[in-house]
Amino acid sequence: MTPLPDPNTPLPEFDNPPVIEVALSVQFDTLANLRTPQIGVLWQEFRDRFPKTEEHPPLESAIERFGVSPTPKGVARFQLLSTPPAPRCWFLNEEGTELVQVQHDRFVHNWRKVGDNDTYPRYDHVRATFESELKRFSEVLLRQELGELHPNQCEITYVNHIVSGEGWTTHGQLGDIVNLFSLHYTDAFHPEPEDCRLAARFVIPNRSGEPVGRLHVAIEPVYRTSDDAPMFALTLTARGRPLSYGLSGVLEVLDLGREWIVRTFATMTTPKMHALWRRKQ
Repeated sequence: MTPLPDPNTPLPEFDNPPVIEVALSVQFDTLANLRTPQIGVLWQEFRDRFPKTEEHPPLESAIERFGVSPTPKGVARFQLLSTPPAPRCWFLNEEGTELVQVQHDRFVHNWRKVGDNDTYPRYDHVRATFESELKRFSEVLLRQELGELHPNQCEITYVNHIVSGEGWTTHGQLGDIVNLFSLHYTDAFHPEPEDCRLAARFVIPNRSGEPVGRLHVAIEPVYRTSDDAPMFALTLTARGRPLSYGLSGVLEVLDLGREWIVRTFATMTTPKMHALWRRKQ
């Protein structure tokens, strides 16, 4: 069984973390009446802070299951839809650093780094903004008689861009960044890989040890668009069911997911990178 983190131990903290995006999301039972015209009405409630809009394909439903067999590989699932789903609508602030995403079964708030001088406002700010926007969203749904929210999964994602030149130079040197990968070989033949990628999953238990979600970790070799500098994109996503009824249950599991993300990030990355990111505790 995965050991439970000690809630009395302070979370690791960095002065200069490589985080470039944080997203808090709640997935709920489908609101059949929440289609493009209704989302347009909803935008009127948010346009004072988010005056810009975009449309994107809807996100697929994602639910962490335990004690059931997954769909075998190679077996396709089909779902007949009487009408195509409405698009996922983005409401963006003027700078593009914060946005709300809305679709028929999902509500998301993102902070993202757009310019070099954008600074991560920290989790408490992102969480408070998400809570306020979700309350407003729920109130509008009731006022417009579009339905009531019944959350079934919650999700928190941290995206980190770890750029070369600080502690490492090539995509074969993943072991300089994370402890889960090592370039220590058994035999003398030890060429450096051209590039490396890594994926791992961890079960997240509640305080009683029962599984309530999963942490998904993915590291991919990429290049910075501005100058083609090698980077690693390190994405950590914690997803699980609400821990109790209503908004409090949503926030509880998001807080638990954030704890797992922060502790796992600190545990799996190397002391050399911690020094560059100025770890405080």
